[in-house]
Amino acid sequence: MIFTTTLQSARGSLFGSLMSKVRPLAAAGISHSPAVQSKTLEEQVGLPPRPKKPLTPYFRFMREQRPKLVAANPKITTIEVVRQLSKSWSDADAKLKERLQAEYKKDQEVYVEQRTKYDATLTDDQRAEIKQLKQDLVDAKERRQLRKRVKELGRPKKPASAFLRFIASERTNSPQGPKQTYREWHQKTTAKWTRFTDSEKESYMQESRKELEIYRKAISVWEEKMIRLGHIDVVRHGNLIDPPEPKSRKSHVAKEK
Repeated sequence: MIFTTTLQSARGSLFGSLMSKVRPLAAAGISHSPAVQSKTLEEQVGLPPRPKKPLTPYFRFMREQRPKLVAANPKITTIEVVRQLSKSWSDADAKLKERLQAEYKKDQEVYVEQRTKYDATLTDDQRAEIKQLKQDLVDAKERRQLRKRVKELGRPKKPASAFLRFIASERTNSPQGPKQTYREWHQKTTAKWTRFTDSEKESYMQESRKELEIYRKAISVWEEKMIRLGHIDVVRHGNLIDPPEPKSRKSHVAKEK
């Protein structure tokens, strides 16, 4: 067991190290796939893009050598390109590294000057907006990681609501027509559900309540297990875990009155 864990850890660290070198390939212009141009945070608030940091000597070397390597090996994968160029960089001539370092230092001086001028043009409101966008990205990344971790830990899935069960059944009973868009079909199906009486909805709601009870028991057992294992961060309060009870049409009408 210890050996297996150690082996998996070693593989993970090796893959992580390799991927950390693969991710910046688009910036170095050596990725096989076309780069997807996404707006920078500054562009999202209506500003021109900020000056780009110059490539380090290592990535300058990769940018220069990659065309030669790919020309000699057209079917080579991006990861293999990184692996071979990393080894070539380790064995590269000292004079070549000195040249690339000098180019980087020169471009870095220009970058610092341009970035200083660029930052001086930003207003306090623009800085605050950019800061908030950065925080939003961090928060979104943490949510994605938590969802992935929860899934890996085998958290029970929430049961479908009565409405979603109805939608699923209508896909079979009244499927989308050949000239009908999914949006049109969904709007028509939703309208049909809203016209249903409580008695017509009852069969779907019974199934939903039955599975909801099973889910509550399963999530309770899972949470207790997570606490014992020390995974406190994936355990949430009951009101955030349990889906809301479906509202009946009568109670909704009573509230409106």
